[in-house]
This record gives sequence, structure tokens and C-alpha cells, in this order.
Amino acid sequence: MNLNDASLQLPPAPPARDHSEPFKEPAADGHILGGFTWRHIRTDPARPVVIINAATSVRCRHYSRFAEYLFANGFDVITYDYRGIGESRSGPLRDFIATWSDWGVLDFEAMLTRAQREFPGQPIDVVGHSFGGCAAGLGESGAVIRRIVTVGAQFAYWRDYEASGRWRMFAKWHVVMPLLTALCGYFPGKRLGWLEDTPAGVVRDWSTPTPRYETRPSGRALGNPPFSRVKAQILAISITDDPFGTVAAIERLLGYFDGSERTHLRIAPEDIGEKQVGHFAFFRSEYQDRLWPIALFWLKKAHCPPDMPGSSSVSTFP
Repeated sequence: MNLNDASLQLPPAPPARDHSEPFKEPAADGHILGGFTWRHIRTDPARPVVIINAATSVRCRHYSRFAEYLFANGFDVITYDYRGIGESRSGPLRDFIATWSDWGVLDFEAMLTRAQREFPGQPIDVVGHSFGGCAAGLGESGAVIRRIVTVGAQFAYWRDYEASGRWRMFAKWHVVMPLLTALCGYFPGKRLGWLEDTPAGVVRDWSTPTPRYETRPSGRALGNPPFSRVKAQILAISITDDPFGTVAAIERLLGYFDGSERTHLRIAPEDIGEKQVGHFAFFRSEYQDRLWPIALFWLKKAHCPPDMPGSSSVSTFP
């Protein structure tokens, strides 16, 4: 029997249906942000709306399948790009002004405002990837957030990087990246295959080698960062082979959310039958049956599922 015979081949899987609609939303300073909304036809005051905060210089489209998954499980969803990235990039980035704090204080806050206006009375939840988990604590309206799930969330303090690759990562992200940014006026990440192009102010925040967010360039301008306003129940998911998301890095950020009950769930790739997962793979659709239900369960119930992956450990912060 010829297995290459066309008559024996299965038809290609149909593309995932996209229920999203594009939108534009002004931030408080007038910058126009772009994103996508997944909205159920029938309004329901009890239905939560989830805002997805992206990682640094990762386009919001990376999270579309995950957003579709949440939508299929009863949530309304908002994804968006930070200023200077993807749908929120309006032109060349050379000398474009944007910082990590702008992404949280202005851009994420604009999404909180939009969620309250477009989905009045509905609970507001947040999923934050990498820096997106930090951004979840920078909005003025953070007290409205009900539940938060973060994945690999930290703010890139170099001593927290995984030990075996720490110096290589330091050279890449804290030496080469700022040098190229100084030469180009922005970080040409897309050309290098290192992320999207990134505004210089964001690079300065990332590459500054200090252990406190309030000592990063844009963090200093904030005075006391507004993390304590957040009272949400937080699940921080980290993967053991994520070189950014070490225990020290995850818990460094969690320490800022001192108004919240915080749970840290540590998962090894072997727990889900994988050799590696890393920093970016959680949101790939191949994990919708193994990792995504953990986030879904927390958003629905505010605790971890009883059948969560094997040898994972949970620590709860008071």
C-alpha cells in the first residue's frame, strides 16, 4: 500500500476560526493603539473580559489562538500592541519615545479603560506574558482587575537569569542590544530575528542592570510604582527551562504585588511530556490541551486544577 497515495491522505486541518474584530484606542497622551476584540454577541454582566498583555516586542497576534481558546470557553477577550509595536506602530522608530512604563501606565491603562467602557459591569481579568505581567501592575485602574495569570513574568534583572547561560544572555541583551540601539536610534530586532523592532527607551529599561523596577530609567520617573493597587488573585506560571523565568525572577516581580494573594506554579517540560518549552512556547496551540487549561481554570475558579501537570510545585504568598 502506498501511503503517499492521494486517496489515503487526510484533508488538511481547517484553519482556526477567527472571531476577532480590530479596534483603535487612544491612550491618555493621544497615542493611538491598535488591537483586536473577541466579543460574544449576547452581553452578559457575569462574563469576564480578559486583557492579554504581550511580552516585550512580541506582537499581539502571537496570542490570537490563545485568545480564541478563551473566547470558546466563555470569555470576551482584548489583545493589543504596545506603542511602537505591530498594530500600534505608526512610523519609523528612530527617536520614537516609548518606555516600559509607558507601555504599562499609558497603554495597559488604556485597555483597562476600554474594557470598562465596552464591557460595562463585566469582571476584568488579565493574562500577562513576560513583561506583560509587570505591565499588569502599572495601570492607574489596577484595582478593577479580578484575576491575573502570568507566564514567565519578570523584568529582566540579569542576575536572575538561568545560571548556565547568564553571561551569554547578559552579553546579548545588556551589551549588544543597547549598543545596536545607540547606533540605530532603536533596536532593529526584526532584522536580526530577535523580536520586533523595539523603541530605544524600552531597551534602556530592559538593559539597565538594577534589581528594582523603580531604579530602571522609566521606573525612576514613577516614584512609587502602583503595583499595590492591584488586589487580584494572581497565578504566576513559570517553566523550569525558561532562562528568563527562574524562581528568583518570578518571585522578584511577585513581591511588588503586595496587595494580592499570589500563587507560583512551577512546571517542568517533562511534566507534560516535552523535552523543552522555554520562554515563548506556552501560547502555541500545541499546548491547548496541556498548559492552557491551567490558565483557564484559574480565570474561572481562582485556584489550580486538581489534575495540573505532574511534579509541579505551588507556593502561596500571603
